[in-house]
Amino acid sequence: MNNNVNNAQKIRWLTYLMFLMFAMTTDAVGVIIPELMEDFSLSMTQAGLVHYAPMVAIAVAGLGFGFLADRIGRKLTIILGLAVFSVVSFLFLVGDQFGYFLILMVASGIAIGVFKTAALALIGDISLSNREHTRTVNGVEAFFAVGAILGPLLVTYLLSRGVEWKWLYVIAGCLCLLLIVLSLMTKYPPQKQSNAEPVSFTSTLAMLKDPYALGFSVGAFLYVATESAIYVWMPTYIKGYDGPFMLLAVYALTVFFVLRAIGRFLGMWLLGRLNWSFVLVLCSGAIAVCFSVSVLYGKAAAIFLLPLSGLFMSVIYPTLNSKGISCFEPNKHGTAAGVILFFTAAGAAAGPLIMGVVSDVFGGDAKYGFVVATVFALVLFAGLVYNWIKQPVAHRLSSVQWQQTESIE
Repeated sequence: MNNNVNNAQKIRWLTYLMFLMFAMTTDAVGVIIPELMEDFSLSMTQAGLVHYAPMVAIAVAGLGFGFLADRIGRKLTIILGLAVFSVVSFLFLVGDQFGYFLILMVASGIAIGVFKTAALALIGDISLSNREHTRTVNGVEAFFAVGAILGPLLVTYLLSRGVEWKWLYVIAGCLCLLLIVLSLMTKYPPQKQSNAEPVSFTSTLAMLKDPYALGFSVGAFLYVATESAIYVWMPTYIKGYDGPFMLLAVYALTVFFVLRAIGRFLGMWLLGRLNWSFVLVLCSGAIAVCFSVSVLYGKAAAIFLLPLSGLFMSVIYPTLNSKGISCFEPNKHGTAAGVILFFTAAGAAAGPLIMGVVSDVFGGDAKYGFVVATVFALVLFAGLVYNWIKQPVAHRLSSVQWQQTESIE
């Protein structure tokens, strides 16, 4: 029994490190974009493709390949995704054209979509209840938040030393190789089998009709569209602030990432003591207040409240993700994770894009883009209040049979 527990712990740490590694690259894009604009004389719209394109690729991979974890197994799918990501990362050193880098970004997004859905499905294999699953996913997202801090810092350090930003991907590629070795050495739990028809892309599309999968996916879309407003457009919104808190304005994005990381661990603590639906209402309500006041009172309020929103954001996505996956039997976790990932990445791409378009319509004022983000936050809050009051998923969550991991093979 102790051996089983130790193997489950190894799998958790392996998953934590995977999320930390790919967060280093995806959340460092904001620091890389100015370098691309200077090197290739790009507009903001053109350079922004390095954010939108991989997000779309992750969305496509989540929907198109999410079933692989259920079809060919967690271990093989994880190793496949990590191997592709590693190769793509090393290829950044070979070329020196924007189009070439963009193709690699798309390929890396597909690889992330493959191993992320498998890793989330694997968490279900080592969880004995949806409550345990939720706490573990929050732990995973805590390490993602740490990676989101390390990536930009590492790029900034490399640039200060005269080293090109693309060496970040080489470092990530090396970490990937290490993770592949660790995956090969780790004993995975047996995947629960089912007598139902084999999972496929068709079964993934069918899951889109399930109200539970769709409901949690829409929640993930709204949340990510709100969150991405911060790291994509907040610097633009508060640009030009000339009040007494200039230092805070300069480091507002860093403060946001730090508070989001702290909030991941705070979220795990809250979920251990309060009902998950109530926790989401509290946190989404706080986010809605932060965004609303930031829009009503302008930059003077935004430099405080928009970074502060990171503390409340931390718990929402991993909990929505976990509960959405937990609405299905373990043999369908990979497919469910893929569907939610599709909406997640779609929100990360569409949210900032809509904000940018609306801001341009109103003369390039980012305030109007944040009005859109505030609407996203308010709709998310309303949906979570309904979930707390009506408890529409309680029966589904309690009826799903979780496997007892008696052995790990």
